[in-house]
Amino acid sequence: MKRSSAIRLISTTVLLLLAGCSYFHTRTSESASTKASPDAIAAIAGANAAIRNAKANDWIWINTEKFAKEAQAAADKGDNAVAIKLADKAKAEAENAIAQYNYEKAHPRGMNGI
Repeated sequence: MKRSSAIRLISTTVLLLLAGCSYFHTRTSESASTKASPDAIAAIAGANAAIRNAKANDWIWINTEKFAKEAQAAADKGDNAVAIKLADKAKAEAENAIAQYNYEKAHPRGMNGI
């Protein structure tokens, strides 16, 4: 009885170790597959944050998200200069959309006076 319990314990421990090693290997290989520089990652994160803010107002320009996706694709390929340029463009568009939203809200142009 003791021997079968010890075998179960050892086999369970080995199984858990192998599963943990497999998970760790998968996670490190996923993060190693990106060739993005820290600057590109930061630029894309900033663009995505600005896009979330613009979408919170339901006021996003047409190509803003497209530029962010293209920036991520360029970063994944390792073309960090293009990624940063596109991410900065997406961030600027999102920030301009927010400014436009605030302006339109402060200066209504409806037909209220007619």
